[in-house]
Amino acid sequence: MGSSVRELAGATPATRDRYVDLLRVASLGAVVLGHWLMAAVTPDGVGNLLAVVPALQPLTWLLQVMPVFFFVGGFSHALSYRSLLRKRPEDSVYSAFLRARLQRLLRPTMVFVLVWGAAALLVQLLGGGGGLTGVTLRMVTQPLWFIGIYLAMVAFTPPLLRLHERYGWGAFAGLAGAAVAVDLLRFAAGVPYVEFLNFAFVWLAVHQLGFLRADGRIHLRRAALLAGGGLVTAAALVAFGPYPLSMVGMPGEKVSNMAPPTLALLAHGLWLVGAVELLRAPAARLLERPRVWRTVVAANGVAMTAFLWHLTAMFGVYGALLALDVALPEPASAAWWTQVPLRLALAAALTAALVAAFRTFERPAALTTAPGTPGASGAGPLAALGATLCLLGVLGLSMVGFGGLLDGRTALLIAIPVSAPAAVAMTLGGWLLVERAGRRTP
Repeated sequence: MGSSVRELAGATPATRDRYVDLLRVASLGAVVLGHWLMAAVTPDGVGNLLAVVPALQPLTWLLQVMPVFFFVGGFSHALSYRSLLRKRPEDSVYSAFLRARLQRLLRPTMVFVLVWGAAALLVQLLGGGGGLTGVTLRMVTQPLWFIGIYLAMVAFTPPLLRLHERYGWGAFAGLAGAAVAVDLLRFAAGVPYVEFLNFAFVWLAVHQLGFLRADGRIHLRRAALLAGGGLVTAAALVAFGPYPLSMVGMPGEKVSNMAPPTLALLAHGLWLVGAVELLRAPAARLLERPRVWRTVVAANGVAMTAFLWHLTAMFGVYGALLALDVALPEPASAAWWTQVPLRLALAAALTAALVAAFRTFERPAALTTAPGTPGASGAGPLAALGATLCLLGVLGLSMVGFGGLLDGRTALLIAIPVSAPAAVAMTLGGWLLVERAGRRTP
């Protein structure tokens, strides 16, 4: 692996934006670390450290960095789609784009889903599923919500990129304005279910900022305006509006900034995007160092696998501690904080072992449609259908988990009950459709 990383790093073209790669890895790493730190596990269940110590909630304004990942996604998707347009007939681009962008996402995700689905089925057939095992089966799929949102961003890239090319900042303003309208209808008019539209409007607005960056339209002054304006707006919304302080979901709260996203989270995303853009120049100088760049390249090659399996590793560590009769201190106590470095080190080591076992699935297979070759008739709609099924499947699975697999347990996906078997079937079927649509026909 070391030699291949060294070769990849050495072959990096001078035109590559290395800072984007760093942001991708750093944002996923921050999410993983945040999950490990926030978990307040006791023999009785799993709580949230931020609920135990509310004074720590302002830290989420630094550690809730998913907007940065989606911003980076917009940048990468714009470059990828435009590159394909230069190489292929336009009628074959959409299916090829979906397959190319989703392959490194869906292949490791499908392995994760199938491995955990088989394990959950075996555990419950043997009569298990209680205690920490049951909690793990319910919670281990929760990070899949991020995969679902990212799928939507990839699927909507072509039409939103066309809007961006026509209206520029106006396209972003339209999505942000729609998010404002949704929150007004939600909180001022009490319109039911309208809040779920902000899963699209808020995250796609952040994604649209990535298009603007790809065109060089976020210079230092605009970055400063985004950072300052976003921070002031988020603070005002939290201070005077119906929005909670935490930028991550909290147990039992009536309003969450995350699920569904709120205007406060959009403002938070703006300030983060502006802040990371202000740091671009010094970070770029740092990334010119060969050792630093090799580290980023190596991390990028396994980032998605590590993200998928990091909760598995965390619950594995807690399960091992309980099996060895190691006392789990009261969350936020002095003994709990003393134990944090050990738990983090063990979780990191177990995650590394899981990455070693499953990282091969993150390596994309070669695309089989040659540049300039027409795609299959109807490949675009087939790919769109596949992406939609995957989106619904992974979002449903993130909500229902694998607990109660044999009991027909369901969760509401917006207003539709979905079970784990149905979610797995949709995800698998959608992935196969995307793969088929992106391949060359005889």
